[in-house]
Amino acid sequence: SVQVVDVGNGRTYSATVVGTDVTDDVAVLQLQGASNLSIVTTGDSSNVAVGDSIAAIGNAGGVGGTPSIAAGHVTALGQSITALDDVNGSSENLTGLIQTDAAIQPGDSGGPLVNARGLVIGMDTAASSGMRFQSQGATAGFAIPISRALSIATQIEGGNASGNVHVGPTAFLGVDIQTPNGTSTPGVEIRSVLHGFPAASVGLGTGDVITALDGVAVSTPSELTHQMQRFHPGQTVPLSWTDTSGQ
Repeated sequence: SVQVVDVGNGRTYSATVVGTDVTDDVAVLQLQGASNLSIVTTGDSSNVAVGDSIAAIGNAGGVGGTPSIAAGHVTALGQSITALDDVNGSSENLTGLIQTDAAIQPGDSGGPLVNARGLVIGMDTAASSGMRFQSQGATAGFAIPISRALSIATQIEGGNASGNVHVGPTAFLGVDIQTPNGTSTPGVEIRSVLHGFPAASVGLGTGDVITALDGVAVSTPSELTHQMQRFHPGQTVPLSWTDTSGQ
């Protein structure tokens, strides 16, 4: 379940996930029973230049309440990073980002990056709790240009799924992944299985190695995550794995 707090009116809304783009780190949520909400004013991200003054607004540390503000400057454009997920070992390669020296922290992800006029020029992608950046300094913050984020959101709202964009509920196996794979079997090793979900119902267990989903071989957590994006809850798909006895 997803809940959204509007810091302007103090209300909490239930929300559903309309769709996601894992490759670009964008999701669209639809709030239930919400109306007359305040909206941001967007700028033109193509006019952003190195040296521009900016402020990153978000939920630093996930503490809630009044949004935090981190001031800084644009330090580079068109940057690429790899964001690593400590929970399932998957990674995202994000490109075309605005780099700043603002102290963006975990929890700020999804918040607006605004220019000196208060116009939103980007969406912070500092990563949610459990994510970290690979080979980047602690003072580097990153944001998706707002024009690209809104373009992806429009595609999701239009129901136009693609190789990267998933529309509707996301399928869930119910496994926690061990990284790195500590076995000699190529594939994705399972650290634990959640009771009551599909993986447990077909007999997967700790130490088993998933080798293919829907006939497509998977050798890394990222590949498994990417394949899962093709499906929705309720679909039946072939799953191949090797158990701890080698069968």
